[in-house]
Amino acid sequence: MIVLGIESSCDETAASVVVDAREVRSSVVASQYDLHEEFGGVVPEIASRAHEQHILPVLRDAIEQAGIQPSEIDLIAIGHRPGLIGSLLVGLSAAKALAWSLGVPLVGVDHVHAHLYAGMLGREEPAYPALGLVVSGGHTSIYSIKNALLVKRLGSTIDDAIGEAFDKVAAILGLGHPGGPAIDRMAQEDGANDRAFDFPVSRLKKDSLDFSYSGLKTAVLYEAKGRPAPPALPGRDPLPAPVVPELTHERMRDIAASFQRAAVRALMLKLGRAIERVDGCKTLIVGGGVSANTLVRSEMDRFASEHDLELIIPQMGYCVDNAAMIAGLGAKLHQNGQVDDLTLSAVPTTAC
Repeated sequence: MIVLGIESSCDETAASVVVDAREVRSSVVASQYDLHEEFGGVVPEIASRAHEQHILPVLRDAIEQAGIQPSEIDLIAIGHRPGLIGSLLVGLSAAKALAWSLGVPLVGVDHVHAHLYAGMLGREEPAYPALGLVVSGGHTSIYSIKNALLVKRLGSTIDDAIGEAFDKVAAILGLGHPGGPAIDRMAQEDGANDRAFDFPVSRLKKDSLDFSYSGLKTAVLYEAKGRPAPPALPGRDPLPAPVVPELTHERMRDIAASFQRAAVRALMLKLGRAIERVDGCKTLIVGGGVSANTLVRSEMDRFASEHDLELIIPQMGYCVDNAAMIAGLGAKLHQNGQVDDLTLSAVPTTAC
């Protein structure tokens, strides 16, 4: 089965041709980093307009690189949830037009679920049951996975996702957008001390598998920019604001390393709790843009070794948003009997 996947949930316009749910023939991604850099984050209106400009060239490139003709496509898979509604609509409109014009089935794919499938591209399926983790700019969630199609969410973030926290800390330190790679690079510099600052690691309730990164982000803000001056008491002069040390490169480097350590420690803490909830767990499956982070990958490898698990983590090109994961999971869903019609809607929230 030859599947054309389309992904446009945020600021990546992507198309991919995947054969039999595993073999990636092409994977084309048009990024918008330069368009959003001055704003320090993705601007939805700019993103949707850029998708309109990129979608046809990206589709043509994916089909050409795969060495096929459009008439050979058997299925169109589209990431229709979750995401920015304007961005989703561009990809979904293209997918519907192609499915109708080619006379082939259409399958809607949950973007977050697809991140859990990304590591399976180019390899055989792992042993189940599995423990799953999605770490990205919009999602930080833990899953119990019965098979590639049956996933149950055990916990998720109650505020910022880990990738969003990376971007905000990078903005605080003036490192630009996207923030994750910049923080990772700075944390790896010679002399970086990841214990220079004792940033908080969110635990929430004793048995909670949810995440919270807002407190960590605020702690970094205070360390980098200083705390607000204490409120003045009635009849007394205002207290002076605390003195903030100069934000030198060395201090920025240590803040970045200490933040990254605290952010990843929260992941490992919750994975340690979650593995007790998955009886007979055989595999750890990780996906999402933050799975490209150096410390995340090394800690996932360590955790899998300690618990005698096989680690499934995407190749670097499939960590970020891409259409190969959409096409691969779309093929599996179609094999399981799913077919959507032209009333398929773009949905900003996830079902996964």
